[in-house]
Amino acid sequence: MNSLARIACVTFAVLIASPALAQKKLDYNRDVRPILSENCFYCHGPDSKHRQADLRLDDEASAKEYAIVPGDLDGSDFYQRIISTDADMQMPPHESGKKLKAEEVALLKRWIEEGAEFAPYWAYVQPQRHEAPNVDNVAWSHTEIDRLLLNKMQSVGLTPAPAADKVTLLRRVTFDLTGLPPTPQEVADFVADQSPEAFEKVVDRLLASQHYGERMAIYWLDLVRYADTVGYHGDQDHNISPYRDYVLDAFNDNLPFDQFTRDQLAGDLLPESSIDQKIATGYNRLLQTTHEGGLQQKEYLAIYAADRVRNVSLVWMGATVGCAQCHDHKYDPYTIKDFYALGAFFADVDEAKHFTQGSNALPTKRPPEIKVNTRRERAELARLEAELSALRQTQAAEHKETETTEVAVKADEKQQKEAAKEPPMSPAEKKLVDAIKQLNDAARLTMVTESIKPREMRVLPRGNWLDDSGEIVTPAIPEFMGQVAAGGERATRLDLANWFVDVENGAGGLTARVMVNRLWYLFYGVGLSKSLDDFGGQGEPPVHPELLDNLAIDFATDWDVKRIVKEMVMTAAYQQSSQTTAEVRSADPYNRYYSHQSRHRLPAEMVRDNALAISGLLNLQYGGPSIRPYQPEGYYRHLNFPQRKYHANDNERQWRRGVYIHWQRQFLHPMLKAFDAPSREECTAQRPQSNTPTAALVLLNDPTFVEAARAFADRILTAGPQEDAQRINFAYQLALSRDAQPLELEVLTKVLADNREIYQADPKAAASLLNVGIQPPDKKANAAELAAWTQVARVILNLDETITRN
Repeated sequence: MNSLARIACVTFAVLIASPALAQKKLDYNRDVRPILSENCFYCHGPDSKHRQADLRLDDEASAKEYAIVPGDLDGSDFYQRIISTDADMQMPPHESGKKLKAEEVALLKRWIEEGAEFAPYWAYVQPQRHEAPNVDNVAWSHTEIDRLLLNKMQSVGLTPAPAADKVTLLRRVTFDLTGLPPTPQEVADFVADQSPEAFEKVVDRLLASQHYGERMAIYWLDLVRYADTVGYHGDQDHNISPYRDYVLDAFNDNLPFDQFTRDQLAGDLLPESSIDQKIATGYNRLLQTTHEGGLQQKEYLAIYAADRVRNVSLVWMGATVGCAQCHDHKYDPYTIKDFYALGAFFADVDEAKHFTQGSNALPTKRPPEIKVNTRRERAELARLEAELSALRQTQAAEHKETETTEVAVKADEKQQKEAAKEPPMSPAEKKLVDAIKQLNDAARLTMVTESIKPREMRVLPRGNWLDDSGEIVTPAIPEFMGQVAAGGERATRLDLANWFVDVENGAGGLTARVMVNRLWYLFYGVGLSKSLDDFGGQGEPPVHPELLDNLAIDFATDWDVKRIVKEMVMTAAYQQSSQTTAEVRSADPYNRYYSHQSRHRLPAEMVRDNALAISGLLNLQYGGPSIRPYQPEGYYRHLNFPQRKYHANDNERQWRRGVYIHWQRQFLHPMLKAFDAPSREECTAQRPQSNTPTAALVLLNDPTFVEAARAFADRILTAGPQEDAQRINFAYQLALSRDAQPLELEVLTKVLADNREIYQADPKAAASLLNVGIQPPDKKANAAELAAWTQVARVILNLDETITRN
């Protein structure tokens, strides 16, 4: 069968399985509601104040009372106005800018003919357990997840891709779970391990690594819009880095997600709140703030409240409640009252102090703040203090014994006084005292939440903070979702947090569905619903609703993140090759049926970490204050209040992982910006993926990457073999876990020869290339040779394969 024929067959298989052509009855949520939401709900949806003709097409009773007669096209005004050619009658009206496609009209026609059945919106229905179907390819279907995927795959005429080779699989899972490349030894060990448990042993090792928490934290920090600066006005630094370390620890310690939720939203309200839970409440302080002269406090308190509603609803609900700030939601059943009632949960957060106490100092003051050590620092302090106490007790006993002996043989009063003096500090004692002091000095300030008497919250008509005519609201969840169980007279942030993770009487199942969809995206490239931040009417219904429900139910049994992550990566589907055919790409261009793995560029922080790891420069120190890598001179010249000059770290801190980079909201580090990292002013559930010349220029010319290339070259020359071709293969093994192919070897050999000639003829050029950064090369090295290999290293670090997860 030729290629054209194969494309035709696969496409036909997909088409006959599609809702528009199959004989299977239409599904309202999957097939009909998206059309209505996109074209009709703006004027005939939940927004009562702007609803036209008092018709709600999102409500079955209203729709069937006024516009739709099931099974009767002629009697359904809804359908007759859709097909009308009269400009005054036609829907959607021309001025709306919306127009139904022919296939959409056909779907709506068929829906009415089939009885115009409605259904509750999928995202607001508790997940239901679905039995995995029996499949014929039992050998491929390792797990229940695989059986559900394979059944859907086969229903559209697709088959799984072959398994990825072991090297590709190891690189994939190591990047996915730690954000770092595997070492050559790890590659060799995995390739040599032919046991059935080989891959599971790798997964367990990676999940136990501290680098797992660093990788997972990157995604969470995007969701909660973590940054090291205030955002508004002068974008001054603020104290919050211990919160980032709390997130790292939470993922590494596998803190259950329900407790993770309570800690952040209401750690200060928990009985006998721990230091870590207080640090976690920094979540409530992550929004953008200001102390600009002339500000209106009331205005900014309204801005802060709106910001919190947007973030908390997006992070835990996958809901765009923020769209109801000025009016009822156009597409979902959130009212403007729901918006302000949700904001009222946070009316007790003490945050007005900075309006008067904030300064233009770096960092600025954002009380309430506390000074803390990290969990690891506190554990080390406890160990050192116990050791010091034991040492002093031993020394005291020895001193007392010596004193008793001396007193017995010397009656002289002066000698007795001398004997009673404290002995000088021993070298061992001094070492412990100094270590304890160093850890105490490492304590950092961090913003926390303190509960005060809640301020009055009103509905702000049209979002106008000057309009006090709206009704007073108290904390409440969206009305259509029921009521939150309040522990007292007034519901608190803790009640809200409990509701988010309460499977029996709250939104636990819905929260779990949102979270597992995002975890799936991290490991498969696209969510089961691709709308990671909008499970509402304008989002996408899941392509695999049964699988999404099962994963949500599974996750909510114990909220064990590592366990659910392991389940996702232990599947045959995860272990597929990312290579597929043109026919499959044509039939399923976005891989919604997961018949192969995804291939995508690494996130910005991981692009940098990968280059540093390959070069040997990477500093794996865990936690601590944010770092400042190289940055273009003058990049901060427009930052005022105060004016400032960027000072890059001039020691090994320069080479720490990207998760620790100082996050300046108004002037995000150019390297991060070039690779699509967000400024973190708002929740980001999915970063864009651009492919621009700027990114390539960063890889070539950013001082971090130039120095990484120089260090990589030094590693090739000092740790690699002697012959050029073998050295190139050694470099490829470090960077890509494979040998160079013949053409690559030929090209890089020429690059090496050309640059040798250049730098041997121009030593100054070699010196200019090599004398960058904080770690100069070995003076004994041949400068021309090192410079030539540096250019080879720059090529390798710039390869698409180097920065791509396959």
